[in-house]
Amino acid sequence: MHASLAMATTAFVGSHLAMSHPYRTRLVQTFGEAAFTGVYSVVAALTLLWMILAYAAIDVSVPFWIAPDWWMWAASALMLFASILLVAAFVKNPAFPHPHPKKNMSRPATGVFAVTRHPMNWAIILWALVHLTLWWSPRNIIVALGMLILALLGSIGQDRKKRAVVGQKWRDWEARTSFMPFGALFSGRAKWPNAAPGWIAFGGGLAIWLLVTWFHAPNVSPVALLLGSGS
Repeated sequence: MHASLAMATTAFVGSHLAMSHPYRTRLVQTFGEAAFTGVYSVVAALTLLWMILAYAAIDVSVPFWIAPDWWMWAASALMLFASILLVAAFVKNPAFPHPHPKKNMSRPATGVFAVTRHPMNWAIILWALVHLTLWWSPRNIIVALGMLILALLGSIGQDRKKRAVVGQKWRDWEARTSFMPFGALFSGRAKWPNAAPGWIAFGGGLAIWLLVTWFHAPNVSPVALLLGSGS
């Protein structure tokens, strides 16, 4: 069972990285953008479904490690931050093909992009790290490590691809931002007052965090989560 999950995770991560970076240009030239997007979506959906089914097929086992209670609260705060990063990644992200990517990368780094130019990948990285530190079960380790590798290598590959395709505008965007969270802020390349995430990112991230936390702990009310009180 664990072997199936490992293969599914490898297929999801490997196909995503391969089709996003080294083979994307060649595949788009061969099949066209629309056909490539369709194939990419189908492959991603099928390998993700394989991961989900393989994960669910494994019985819950005694973990090698369970985090202490105090870390649960810190991990929850990190997941709120990750949720805000995830939502903000869909708002005027220069890495996205639409809308107006070059216009977006010409502006000053604001919101979460003052924190990191890879908010979506860092949301995934934080999710993986939190799950690795909370609960060391074999199936959890396999999936979390796979997603961690995907997000880290995906960020590196995206920067490399954008330098080649976009050129100087992306290099200028890199100079104003940072891969590591808060790196541009601490170095002075971005301004702290500009780092507020905005209401869309904060509200959407808060909603996702509340929903996911309730899913993990259905006996805890949303009000209790916000106030830090019991169930």
